[in-house]
This record gives sequence, structure tokens and C-alpha cells, in this order.
Amino acid sequence: MRLRFLILLVLATPLCLVCALAATSESSAQASGPVAIQRTADGKPDLSGIWQVMNTAAWDIQTHAAQKGVPGGPGVVEGNEIPYQPWALAKKKENYEQRATLDPEAKCYLPGVPRLNYMPFPFQIVQTPDEIMTLYENVHAVRYIFMKGAHPKGPIDWWLGDSRGRWEGDTLVVDVVHFNGQTWFDRAGNFHSDALHLVERYTPMGPDHIQYGVTVEDPKVFTRPWNMSMILYRHKEKLFQLFDYECYGFDLQKLYPYPEMRVPR
Repeated sequence: MRLRFLILLVLATPLCLVCALAATSESSAQASGPVAIQRTADGKPDLSGIWQVMNTAAWDIQTHAAQKGVPGGPGVVEGNEIPYQPWALAKKKENYEQRATLDPEAKCYLPGVPRLNYMPFPFQIVQTPDEIMTLYENVHAVRYIFMKGAHPKGPIDWWLGDSRGRWEGDTLVVDVVHFNGQTWFDRAGNFHSDALHLVERYTPMGPDHIQYGVTVEDPKVFTRPWNMSMILYRHKEKLFQLFDYECYGFDLQKLYPYPEMRVPR
């Protein structure tokens, strides 16, 4: 009888522990309530801070295997399909085959939008009620999202387009037009034309994460709109800051050697 009691006790103990842990977890979740997000003085979500993606979209926005110099990773394209028109699909394949020389980013041109947001470099958001500035470590690019006014009359050829923002609840929605058609989406040759139209959505998931989504529309290249989505992570390291990455400057080092040109103190 005593042996049977001990056996039942041993079998019941793990179940009791699991129930206790589950109850504790549920109580903690209920106590914490909805995840709080930082807000500005006017009550809008405060997106200020230094952010960076943790994905491989800069190399290829679609799912891809690793190869030399390219880390493998899952895609950020919803459905993993880009609806190219037939001629554009052939052009994309040509871009891929000659990506080492054709990629505008490899020539140190501005990567464009949305590519700048998922390059392997951090960027800083500075937020005011009238405009939101994005400062990128990559080539010191600066982008302005104007919260008032409409797009200027076009067409206008800009590397980063013209960005106009508005709030839909806690989501920053940014409408972007007026591109020059000279940028790619990644190093795999995915491209667009000057008719590119983007709708970006920045939705805080908490104090340290932003859900970033973008709808891509270009009737000259694609048969329908398509979407990308990813998470932006806040840098919280002590004294973290943006550093310099002036791509074109490295090509000039042979003319202006560094640090050999430092003046001795």
C-alpha cells in the first residue's frame, strides 16, 4: 500500500509542477496587460531610436540558400512570389547574372527605398510632429517623411522618392512616389521603374520592436501589387551610435591614403 502511494506521488508531481507554472505564467500575463509603447507628448507612438533588421533581405528579398559571400535566409516577400511581367522577369534574371557590375548599390549609389531600411547597417529615427527624419549609417543617407502637405506635382526623379506620412491609430503610414528608377530591391537583381509607388507601415510591437511592412506597386514592371514584411529591432547597447560608411570613399583611398596622411601631433 505504501509503495503504491509513493508511485502515485512520483507520477503526480510533474503534472502539478506544470499546472503551477502555467497558472503563474497566465497570472503574470494578465497582470502585465497590453504591451506598453513609448509615446510622444501629443500621444503618438514614439519611434525615435536606432533600429536595424536581422535578416538577409539586402542580399535577396526572396528565400535563398547560402552561397559564397551571401548568407542564406527566409524571404521577406509575402508568399515568396514577385509578380513580374514576362519582359521584367527576363530582365531580373539578366540583372542577377551581372549583379556584380549592374547593382547600383555596388556602384555606391544610394540604395533607395525600401532597400535602405534592410541594408545590414543601423539607422536612426528622429521624430517631430511635422516631420520624421531617418538617418542612415549607410552612405550617410538622410530621408524626410513629411507629416503635412501633399506630394509635389511630378514627375520628379529622386533616389529616395517623396515621402508623406500620416497616422492610422498607432501605425505610421507612409506614401512614397517620385523615384528615378535607378535602384534595386536587393543584390539579386530585383528591380523597379520610375513608376514605383510604395505604402510603408511602421507598427510598434512594444518598446523595442517595430513591425515594418511595405506594399509595392509598379504597373510598368509588375502585374499586381505585392508586399514585404519584417521586424525592426531597437539597438540598446550602451553608447551605441551611427558610424561612418561612405562607400565611394573607399575607392579614393589610393589617392588619399589613410591614416598615412594624418598630420603628426
